[in-house]
Amino acid sequence: MLDESAAYVDGPWTHRTVSAAGARFHVAELGEGPLVLLLHGFPQFWWAWRAQMTGLAEAGYRAVAVDLRGYGASDKTPRGYDLVGLAQDMASLVRALGAADAVVVGHGVGGLVGWTMTAYHPGGVRALAAVSAPHPRRAARVLFSGGPGVRHMLRAQLPILPEHRLLADGCVRVGELLDEWSAPGWPDREARERYRLAFSIPKVSHCSLEYHRWIFRSRWRADGFRYGNRMRRPVRIPVLQLHGSLDPVCPPETARSSRKLVSGPFRWAAVQGAGHFPHEERPHEVEAALVGWLRELDSEHLTANDGERR
Repeated sequence: MLDESAAYVDGPWTHRTVSAAGARFHVAELGEGPLVLLLHGFPQFWWAWRAQMTGLAEAGYRAVAVDLRGYGASDKTPRGYDLVGLAQDMASLVRALGAADAVVVGHGVGGLVGWTMTAYHPGGVRALAAVSAPHPRRAARVLFSGGPGVRHMLRAQLPILPEHRLLADGCVRVGELLDEWSAPGWPDREARERYRLAFSIPKVSHCSLEYHRWIFRSRWRADGFRYGNRMRRPVRIPVLQLHGSLDPVCPPETARSSRKLVSGPFRWAAVQGAGHFPHEERPHEVEAALVGWLRELDSEHLTANDGERR
């Protein structure tokens, strides 16, 4: 087992710990300008966004990648792994970073957190980019796809055994999941080793599975019904959906159906030849799509403000 030093990867970014929502969150920060908050998915940590952080900073944005609750060097609390609580974490983090709102970019479960923020904390989200992440009201359809993500979700419902399986043989299972969920050609040796080491940090395996347990089990509980009803509200902010054309975890057509729940400006961008991790499998394509979309949003905002002044 390792300490949290595995989450402190050197690079052009700055590491620090920020207190928000009663917990401490480890963030890596690069650049100055409007805040772009980057939320990783499973089984990763903030480092998943390293390529996009550099591109966003060069384009004039303040890129902040966070270890979600229970991951990396952030707090590993006994509770707080429901999507409502996780959305509260990130809304509080935006304020703790000194910003009124942020563009939220989320992958996988991080994307589900981002979608949830649009319903529970709409004032804190200026726009949302969901990477390999359908709207939560469409995510249930993934369970009928029969893909490798479904098998993982069902196995995660068992007590104790899934944690042991992830930790066995130095977390070799983490590398296997990356292989199974991506298109051929990724992960490389460095990525496989980084994620294996980050999952070796005490309690990460358990905390990460608690996300999946709440997502699945809450569907038959009162808190899940309340959440589902709240998520019926249409998303009124701009949304970009980035999705690998070969994603075996969430079929692209399932993710794209999220369009029906967005009343604001919506854009779908398929990342050709990528699986479930397009931001890592095709980092430059995803960076270009994000930066181009953000510049369009900023341009439209400036145009609207000019019109108001006239």
